Amino acid sequence: MENKKIDVIVIGAGPAGVSAAVTLARAGKKVLLVDRSDKAGDKNVFGGCIYAKQTAEIFPEFWKTAPVERSITEEKIIMLNDYNSVDFSYRFSSKGSYKAFTVVRSKWDRWCVEQAEKEGVYFAPKTLVKELLIENGKVSGIITESEKFRSDMVIIADGVNSLLAKQIGLRKDFKPQNVTLNVKEVWKLPRQRLEDRFNIDSTTGVAAKILGGPLKNMFAMGFIYTNKDTISLGFGISLDELQKNKIKPYDLLDDLREHPSIAPYFNDAEFVEYSAHMIPEGSFNNIPKLYDNRVLIIGDAAGFVNNIHFEGTNLAMLSGRLAAETAIFAIENSDFSASSLSLYYEKLKQSIIIKDLKTHYNTIPVLKHNIKTITALYPELACQFFDILSNADGIPKRAKYRGFVSKILKSGAILKSIPLGIFAAEKCFKK
Repeated sequence: MENKKIDVIVIGAGPAGVSAAVTLARAGKKVLLVDRSDKAGDKNVFGGCIYAKQTAEIFPEFWKTAPVERSITEEKIIMLNDYNSVDFSYRFSSKGSYKAFTVVRSKWDRWCVEQAEKEGVYFAPKTLVKELLIENGKVSGIITESEKFRSDMVIIADGVNSLLAKQIGLRKDFKPQNVTLNVKEVWKLPRQRLEDRFNIDSTTGVAAKILGGPLKNMFAMGFIYTNKDTISLGFGISLDELQKNKIKPYDLLDDLREHPSIAPYFNDAEFVEYSAHMIPEGSFNNIPKLYDNRVLIIGDAAGFVNNIHFEGTNLAMLSGRLAAETAIFAIENSDFSASSLSLYYEKLKQSIIIKDLKTHYNTIPVLKHNIKTITALYPELACQFFDILSNADGIPKRAKYRGFVSKILKSGAILKSIPLGIFAAEKCFKK
């Protein structure tokens, strides 16, 4: 394909890249989707679930044919102290209106690429893009290990490190405090035993967030997701926390799995795999420049992750679609200038991507400032309260409750809650 002209080259076959490629192909554009993996999804690490709304905008009623694992029908927050836990659970009925599904990325990404190929996308696996092809000071394609491909436009979806975006000066390295390391284990259980253990049926599943325990006093949160016959356990932690505390991620994951309230989920389970992956922390203040002459940046490469709500794949797919719509406009008007492609950012501003990142522009710094309160004090107080509520040990309840209130006052928990509450309210009403 040396010197063969293509409308758009999309680099990276993850959710963002596939979304862009499919949208372009459906508009009749010639699209080359390249990925460095032997097969799509081989190198992707993923905690848990995809969100139905943005996925269905690209693949309508995908759940009927796609390799989804389970429909999420229960969201849990598990608060741990050193030995005990308090769970808050929200169960809901899908009734055909799905919110999210757990998937295995190696299966899911492969299916997405197959759908893209059916739409006319040319997929080139095992294609490492060494650099962008620059001619007359403008991006005009890609240079791989063996050849050059030219195109009117390039869409970059090469992940959090995005060496290609750095090559053309659209972004710099993320600082350690702006990157999260996600560490994950997968454990296999017989399907019926897994369903009994989590109180789910053959199609439904659970997504749990974990605070405290081994993760206390750190900007970190754990997670559990149920697949058909496996359980994903992991956590996300800021890189600067790892550096500051000199922690080995796999040791921390062992401690989390062995916590008395978490360990029963994994009794008699068979270890399958361990993986780790960096993701951007998703701050509005750290969004790079997203467009230039003939080039757009999408997905993790653009920093589109909302860690507050564990959202990433949905924002990736939405950004891919919006970038593709911008590229279609540019092709049809034969204008690939930065001015023309600024339409991409205008579309982003009208979407949940920029609106939600803007809403949380200062959330992470505030959470980090109060992290001991959130991950250590609150879980400890919650466990102490339910211990009083459930324990009939002959000690008068009046003395117990007085002692508990005294601990709250001494800890300053109420005073620490006030600024957090004000902050939350201010965000809710901020335009």
